[in-house]
Amino acid sequence: MRFYLILLLFIVKTDAQAQSWTKTATGIKTTVDKITIEIAFYNSSIVRITKSPAGSTFEKKSLSVVAVPQQVRLISKQQQQLLSISSTDLTVKCHLKSGTISFYNKAGKALLNEKDNSTSFEPFNDAGNNTFTIGQAYNLDKDEAIYGLGQQQRGKMIQRNLTLNMVQGNTDDYVPFFLSAKGYGLFWDNYSPTIFTDKEESTSFKSDVGDCIDYYFMAGNNADGVISCMRNLTGTAPMFPLWTYGFFQSKERYKSQEELIDVVKKYRQLQVPLDGIIQDWQYWGSNYLWNAMDFLNDEFPNPKKMVSDIHDLNAHVTISIWNSFGPQTKQYRELDSINALMNFSTWPQSGSTLWPPKRDYPSDVRVYDPYNPAARDIYWKYLSKMHALGIDAWWMDSSEPDHLDFKPADLDNKTYLGSFRKVRNAFPLMTVGGVYDHQRAVDSNKRVFILTRSAFAGQQRYGANTWSGDVTASWKALHNQISAGLNFSLTGIPYWNSDIGGFFLNNFRKKLEDPEYRELYVRWLEFGTFTPMMRSHGADA
Repeated sequence: MRFYLILLLFIVKTDAQAQSWTKTATGIKTTVDKITIEIAFYNSSIVRITKSPAGSTFEKKSLSVVAVPQQVRLISKQQQQLLSISSTDLTVKCHLKSGTISFYNKAGKALLNEKDNSTSFEPFNDAGNNTFTIGQAYNLDKDEAIYGLGQQQRGKMIQRNLTLNMVQGNTDDYVPFFLSAKGYGLFWDNYSPTIFTDKEESTSFKSDVGDCIDYYFMAGNNADGVISCMRNLTGTAPMFPLWTYGFFQSKERYKSQEELIDVVKKYRQLQVPLDGIIQDWQYWGSNYLWNAMDFLNDEFPNPKKMVSDIHDLNAHVTISIWNSFGPQTKQYRELDSINALMNFSTWPQSGSTLWPPKRDYPSDVRVYDPYNPAARDIYWKYLSKMHALGIDAWWMDSSEPDHLDFKPADLDNKTYLGSFRKVRNAFPLMTVGGVYDHQRAVDSNKRVFILTRSAFAGQQRYGANTWSGDVTASWKALHNQISAGLNFSLTGIPYWNSDIGGFFLNNFRKKLEDPEYRELYVRWLEFGTFTPMMRSHGADA
């Protein structure tokens, strides 16, 4: 009798463990080995996985994801320790003993598995906030090709057998999303510095800061289907104004109002098609007036007439704006009054415009906090005056932003959403989004166009075209633009371009007189014809 009682208790205990999960409105929730796991379907093809230490409380509002879960018909069933939950397009299985999650298409074909025992939460003090460094690894097929992860200058199309230190930079834009040739995609929804590693035994993300592991799996059958899922999740891409699909001329920099207009006149005289002209930096004057969003340079005496003259020549004008401000600007004083300026070294480092920079005359230029809605309001308050002049588009430079003489403590800077470390990689998304939203709020009849140097997941919804940064001209650099642009677009952000001819000409001693450079420029021009923006630009060209 005693034996049967013990056996009954064992069966009851085992069954209780096996049933330790609950249904939710969007899927299921369970706790395995002190980690709470939630599987939430957003539609029949997209599922969100979150993991957090059991008993922890946190609130996370995604900066990238704009979709909300839809009502999906789900079927849940358990076979021993394996729980499966299925929609019409996707099945997710969770092992109730190990917590390992795996994904299958509607035909039952395995798409992706988490690696057993690879979920990690390492305690981390983030500028006084107790949180975690988080990680998750996956098992990919040996010969499985994956694409995306943003833009890198490596000349590598398939993103396998590599390690990426994912922190936004001048020529590297990181989006923690990859698309598999097997017809699925994975978006790691974290904004802190992240290490992506792919090696023989696993593929993993590890992020400096996270209260939870948070990623989205999407089954799209093919690349188009996966990108459709990503845009469903993070926002659709609006059309640009028609003129932006033509040819742009730019350089570093036109030094006067007269020079800018004369370039347009020369194109008309030569009968070479031109749709846009770009005015680069320093139209505001000295570096102490950096990004004043005002024509304080004596060489630009009548900006209203300048814009009108360009329009009369049937061209459009784009102007350079930055994400930092000099200490003598109105924006600096107003942002400083609400503690919306960060303290780390950025460009320019000297108050003098002479080259090389005179560091003994520091510029005191500071990056603003675009995570703060009041700071975004201030940014637009001054930019709106440019909009009123009839400026057609914005060149939002240094949107990664420039972070020079890096020190780890720089990431302890406080933003509206926590430490800079916590939200570092989403900086371009927030600053570009601020301009887009404000312009649409006051001028819904005009399509927005923002040329910018960095990007993060979801930025396609903000009318932005990202360029590949200040690349140094060479045949290798041109070669690298191809995989850079393709992988970038495979993260769901369709608009991308590069400086035709390259920005720096350090490799060509004779600059424009070098025959080899001229050949390179022609080939780059041909390449630029087939990218979403055709724009000639450079420091030496």
